[in-house]
Amino acid sequence: IDLFRSGNMLIYLFNSLFVGIVVTAGNILFCFICGYAFARYRFIGKNVWFYSVIFVLMIPAHIIIIPLYLLVHKIGIYDTYWALVLPFLVNPIGIFLIKQYIETLPVSMEEAARIDGAGELTILFKIMMPLCRPVLAVLTIQAFMTNWNSLIFPLILTNSEAVRTLPVGLALYQGHQAIDWPHLMAGSSIAVIPILVLFIIFQRQIVSG
Repeated sequence: IDLFRSGNMLIYLFNSLFVGIVVTAGNILFCFICGYAFARYRFIGKNVWFYSVIFVLMIPAHIIIIPLYLLVHKIGIYDTYWALVLPFLVNPIGIFLIKQYIETLPVSMEEAARIDGAGELTILFKIMMPLCRPVLAVLTIQAFMTNWNSLIFPLILTNSEAVRTLPVGLALYQGHQAIDWPHLMAGSSIAVIPILVLFIIFQRQIVSG
């Protein structure tokens, strides 16, 4: 109770939930579309594009901090929700996981749907997406946890209380001379709750995935 009375914890909590949900939804949509394209379609430069996705996985995320900071400033979205959402809407590991999973599914179901007159979007979202629930559940909790726990990027890409996320808000309780342990522990306990709820909801899909 004192934690919510003494600071902007509700704002931090809302910002983290908002950013986490939007980024997770973006990852599910865009990674699924990209993964399906890599798994099922033939196009020029397919292998080059896919190897570029694998290459991105080999690069530590912190290497792009300075270029991302400069880019966010240049396009005018610094210290906004856009800065916390746009750079993270697609996750290379999500594309890789979904491509590998779709390749294990039989193509005959899609061919049967095409014979029955189903369009590509119908096949994509009404046939393939439900079949990919296990891997999408894994992607959901991975994307949400990554963004929920993210500290360095929100710290660098924001500067005001209005758009700070929960990890940044909790970091403020650690001063140069002392650490406010009671509030830090209370805030950390609250921060764990959404992850636990997410795992409880998706635990069957996560285990099967």
